[in-house]
Amino acid sequence: MSGQIITETVTDKEEGTRLDRWIKRRVPVTQGQVEKWLRTGQVRVDGGRAKANMRLEAGMAVRLPILDGEAPRQRDPAANASQKDREFLKELIIYEDDEMIAFNKPAGLAVQGGSGQGRHIDGMLPALSEGEHRPVLVHRLDKDTSGVLLVAKYPAAAARLGELFRGREMDKVYWAVTVGVPNPPFGQIRCWMVKGVPDDREESGWRPVSPNVKRRDADRERMIRTAQGVEGAKHSITDYAVISTAGQKAAWVALKPLTGRMHQLRFHMLEMDTSILGDFKYQSRREVPNGLAPGLHLHARALIIPRPIGKPISIIAPLSPHMKETFETLGFLEQEAGKNPLAPFV
Repeated sequence: MSGQIITETVTDKEEGTRLDRWIKRRVPVTQGQVEKWLRTGQVRVDGGRAKANMRLEAGMAVRLPILDGEAPRQRDPAANASQKDREFLKELIIYEDDEMIAFNKPAGLAVQGGSGQGRHIDGMLPALSEGEHRPVLVHRLDKDTSGVLLVAKYPAAAARLGELFRGREMDKVYWAVTVGVPNPPFGQIRCWMVKGVPDDREESGWRPVSPNVKRRDADRERMIRTAQGVEGAKHSITDYAVISTAGQKAAWVALKPLTGRMHQLRFHMLEMDTSILGDFKYQSRREVPNGLAPGLHLHARALIIPRPIGKPISIIAPLSPHMKETFETLGFLEQEAGKNPLAPFV
C-alpha cells in the first residue's frame, strides 16, 4: 500500500448506502480488508471512526487509504452484464423515471437467488446500471406471483422507497382467483402468524420454527396461525373485496395488504377457507374447478406511490397470461374492477 490518502464526498444519490459497500465500489478490496481498515482507523468518516454498517449521508467526507497508489474509482456494474439480460429486463419494464424502474414480473421467475434457483431478477439487474450505481430491489414477490416489482436506480432512492413500504404510505393492490367465494364478500383479515416447518409428530403437520433448530428445507416453510406473545409471531392485516364470482366455485378477489409478512395473502385466503387457485402450499379442502389454467393465481396488480409534490404515481401491471386465460374461462371482465386500483376498497 502506498502512503497516499484520498478523501471523497458522499453524493446525494449515495445517501443511505452502507459504508462497506460504498468503499468496495471505489477500491478493489475484500470485505475483510474493509473491516481491517475500519478497525485500525484507516478509514474515517467526517474525521471519526465508523462501523461497516454505518449509513452514509450526503456531504459526508470519507477518508480512504489507497492500494498501490491507485486512485479510487466508481466501478461500472454493467461492465460484465449480459446483453441478453438487458434486453429481457427491458421487455418487462412498465414504468421508469429518474429514481425507479417497475417491472411486470412473470410468474415462475425468482426475484432473488437461493437454493435450487437459476436465473433471477436480482442477478440480472446490473445489466440496467447507468454509470456507477446498480439498481436495487425495493421489495420482493414470491417466485410464482406475477406483477409489479419495483427497483430503485441508486441507494438514496432505495432508502426513500423502502421507507414508504415500511411506513404503510404506499398502497399495494393484488388480484387473486380463489377456490370458493370469501364470506363475507369484503372486509379485513387480522391475525398473528409465525413461520413453521413440517413436523410429522403433530397431527397438524406443522410446528413453529425454533431459533435453536436448523431448518431442514427452506422451500417447505410456511406460515401458521399463532397468538400474540409467541416467539417470532407477526401481526398481519389485509383488506379484501370480492369483485366477481363464478357461482360458488371461484371468485376474483382484490387484496390490499397493510402489513408485509411472508406469504401473507396466501395464508389469509386460506384462513377464509378460500385458498388461492394453484397454491399447493396453502390449499383448502374445497373442490378445485376443472379446466382452469395451471399456476398460482396471485398477481401484484398495482402500486400507488406518494410523491412529495403532485399526484401519486400509479403503476398497473397487465395480467399474466395464465390468469388472463382463467379470467376468460370464468367470464371475469377486468373493467368490473374500475380504472382506479383502489376502487374495490372504497
